[in-house]
Amino acid sequence: MNKLFAILLLVFAALPARADLRVFATVPEWAALAREIGGDKVQVYAATNAFQDPHRIEAKPSLLAQARQANLVIAAGADLEIGWLPLVLRDSGNATIQTGHPGYFEAASVVSRLEVPTVIDRANGDVHAAGNPHIHLDPHNVLKVGEALSARMAELDVANAGAYQAGYKVFAGKWQSAMVRWEKEAAPLRGVPVLVHHASFVYLARWLGLKEVGTLEPKPGVEPSSGHLSALLARQQTTPARMVLRTAYNQDGPSLWIAGKTGIPAVLLPYTVGGTPEAKDLFGLFDDTVQRLLKAAK
Repeated sequence: MNKLFAILLLVFAALPARADLRVFATVPEWAALAREIGGDKVQVYAATNAFQDPHRIEAKPSLLAQARQANLVIAAGADLEIGWLPLVLRDSGNATIQTGHPGYFEAASVVSRLEVPTVIDRANGDVHAAGNPHIHLDPHNVLKVGEALSARMAELDVANAGAYQAGYKVFAGKWQSAMVRWEKEAAPLRGVPVLVHHASFVYLARWLGLKEVGTLEPKPGVEPSSGHLSALLARQQTTPARMVLRTAYNQDGPSLWIAGKTGIPAVLLPYTVGGTPEAKDLFGLFDDTVQRLLKAAK
């Protein structure tokens, strides 16, 4: 019996440690940040991937099942997930992760948001009342979100609070060093005029000093029309852009049409973790974004 007991102890010791915090992240960037902070203390589920428009997701049973088991929901916020996350939260039956409870965390709530409208009018397209939700493409925002998120994780999982604080400290040190490098490398991009498919790159443009001179969508969330694209083409004569940017989930047709007519490069940016083969994590996301922009600007 003693021999059997010793064998069982060895078997259980060899098993991977059980994650103590189950995280449901709505988008890949915040799932990646939770993993950076939590390491083996967290089990992270990303509800979407880089090839899905996070505005337009169906509240499928698989999402409900994951939300039902979660201790923490990490949302982008600012109404990015307004079309599906409230349904997932409601139908999950999980009181812990409801809005206003500690198990619900919105990244946009801890940073200063751009493009906050003074008047809400749906005739102007898919306008977000709380401002532009694509906050993660400014690495300074990622740092702020990481600090607040690590505190929330520590609050929810007190036994591992020290691990989350240490995880954030290590991440922040590496991230700050990377930001210095990215900003030095990206210096030639300052003032470069660009067209964008959707208002996905507002925070990226502000950080790097890019100058957005037009959007392929006539209104946010409205697919590009031939008339609007022709008007952008005509504006190239007076306000020329040097490249046109899209995400991995945007249709490539409109940007390729503009590129073909003007000779400027159509640039696919990863936008989030997994958007390109090089964007395997948060560091790869910014490494690849900067390099793709620099290549197009030459």
